[in-house]
Amino acid sequence: MAFRDLVYKAVSRIPRGKVSTYKSLAAAAGSRRAYRAVGTALKENPNAPIVPCHRVVKSDGSLGGYARGAAAKERILRREGVIIKGGRVRDFRKVFYDLS
Repeated sequence: MAFRDLVYKAVSRIPRGKVSTYKSLAAAAGSRRAYRAVGTALKENPNAPIVPCHRVVKSDGSLGGYARGAAAKERILRREGVIIKGGRVRDFRKVFYDLS
């Protein structure tokens, strides 16, 4: 299975109202240090929003990139119940979903 397919499969496990990180997703896809490759795979996600790439954030809780823009990512996450303040996920540890 291609790396990006492993990424899509793993990101599909993140439940609504939770977020995970590029780093955790890279580990789940079998390559702990490939977090930049994860970002590239998510940017090319042909099945958004079914494969919820908007639920992947940086390890510090900041939102990171999104193909439709940061404002759209924030709007979708808020709709799912994730609280964002100052461009970061509030109570990050409470909503973090570890995929690794």
